[in-house]
Amino acid sequence: MFLLLPFDSLVVNLLGISITVLFTLLLVFIIVPAIFGVSFGIRKVYMKTLLKIFQWATLRIERGAKEKNHPLYKPYVNGIIAKEPMSLEEEIKEIRRSGSGKALDTPEFELSDIFYFCRKGIETIMDDEVTKRFSAEELESWNLLSRTNYNFQYISLRLTVLWGLGVLIRYCFLLPLRIALAFTGISLLVTGTTVVGYLPNGRCKDFLSKHVHLMCYRICVRALTAIITYHDRENRPRNGGICVANHTSPIDVIILASDGYYAMVGQIHGGLMGVIQRAMVKACPHVWFERSEVKDRHLVARRLTEHVQDKSKLPILIFPEGTCINNTSVMMFKKGSFEIGATVYPVAIKYDPQFGDAFWNSSKYGMVTYLLRMMTSWAIVCSVWYLPPMTRQPEEDAVQFANRVKSAIARQGGLVDLLWDGGLKREKVKDAFKEEQQKLYSKMIVGSHEDRSRS
Repeated sequence: MFLLLPFDSLVVNLLGISITVLFTLLLVFIIVPAIFGVSFGIRKVYMKTLLKIFQWATLRIERGAKEKNHPLYKPYVNGIIAKEPMSLEEEIKEIRRSGSGKALDTPEFELSDIFYFCRKGIETIMDDEVTKRFSAEELESWNLLSRTNYNFQYISLRLTVLWGLGVLIRYCFLLPLRIALAFTGISLLVTGTTVVGYLPNGRCKDFLSKHVHLMCYRICVRALTAIITYHDRENRPRNGGICVANHTSPIDVIILASDGYYAMVGQIHGGLMGVIQRAMVKACPHVWFERSEVKDRHLVARRLTEHVQDKSKLPILIFPEGTCINNTSVMMFKKGSFEIGATVYPVAIKYDPQFGDAFWNSSKYGMVTYLLRMMTSWAIVCSVWYLPPMTRQPEEDAVQFANRVKSAIARQGGLVDLLWDGGLKREKVKDAFKEEQQKLYSKMIVGSHEDRSRS
């Protein structure tokens, strides 16, 4: 027993030295740069190295598949049915024309009209443009993450060894490091905002609150090895306005808050999230709602209006889609935040899935599982565009204004602009959508009120 004591002492000393070195590296290369908002460029070098490895792996897979005559890609693309942008009336006329050999503009019911609705139904079942927005993007190249691409059927011995080495790096080195950083960032956020909350209101409190939030969010960004490129920073949201952005992941908040100072809007939670919310609201006027208040649209609108009318208060950060979309499109914006009359600052966020898929499929993964997937990815790479501020025009209603902002975000981010409600992720299609199509067909057959009056 006594012979083991020197060995135990050596192990303890080595462990202590390792922990000291680790925390010193964290402090020097991550925490201190996060405090001052600077970077040593280590993450960019890391990203470039990964890109070269991915390119080599993809070329090796393609060559191996060609030698073995294995199919490399599944015969599937995002749009498996070719669709042309035509109105209901134009498509039905085309069906009538092909069936009778002449154009039938007579406003009467034709039996061939049934085929239009049958075809539309089958197309929707085969290629549903809504539900496929709630599944992860399929990559055309392999990034050594088995969960991101299932098309590759051939993997060589060298690729298998490389993949295994990647697993060891991600789970045995990056994951503990990222957990330590996330714990540090959250602990500092709770402690810092609580301490700042005891200070009297004034410039000093606002200054400290801003820099505590920015520092902690930047540490959390580094916990995801996030590499973010911000464009047009002169358009960043200002006090008294509303910042609206497309929504892909819960980390959208961290991505934006690490470059700006926002008032958050959300429901009050329990547990760890509740502790964070209570600490944050002491240092900054965030807008939190009780569970029973969230469903009261008038109460929510009144609280938001009171906030934006005070030009000294921070811009509100809102994601009007209300749910996470898979980084390929932008779906319907809820009109509530566009009825207030405040200046809207649109922001487009686009993730690069080569290094890690940031999309949160909340119906498939819980928050803990999702965060584990994020922290075991290679990195989170994204671009953020700050668009020029927009205001509601006199002739616009809230829905039209929301659609105009949504189109601007989709255009800038290279995303598909969809009119569908993201709530279809969990709910059935509303009767209003069905009635709209019925009214269009009825108008075509019966004619409008003016057409009937002329006849």
